[in-house]
Amino acid sequence: MMTPEQNLHNAIGQLAYAIAKADGAIQKEETKKFHAIVEAELRCKDYDFDVSDIIFQVLEKDKFIDSNTAYDWAMKEIKLNSHYLSPSLKETFIKVIEKVAKAFPPVTAEEQKLVERFKMDIAPIHGDPVYYNKK
Repeated sequence: MMTPEQNLHNAIGQLAYAIAKADGAIQKEETKKFHAIVEAELRCKDYDFDVSDIIFQVLEKDKFIDSNTAYDWAMKEIKLNSHYLSPSLKETFIKVIEKVAKAFPPVTAEEQKLVERFKMDIAPIHGDPVYYNKK
């Protein structure tokens, strides 16, 4: 059973996967670069789990999932666990998605559409400080 924080990070991995997959199959070098971006942005000493490992497992497990399905699943997960979504985590998620889209130029129209859709979809979601300030 995963914690809400793990679910949120799992969801951002799924979203990043959706963005990377939007322009077709994910190549091996894309996976490596994607892994590095997520690890750099989401590395946090407060978590008792390795975010990049979780996301790597998502990538390996869901090779046949299309980008819209991955996106919808991730947004559902974010909404379910939204009480733990701090403003800084929200900013980090947007940064991760933008970096993944730019990782292998050019940014396709499909990737750009997903990035903009994510920004619009996450904008009204606000966490509860009672939860995300609890340590």
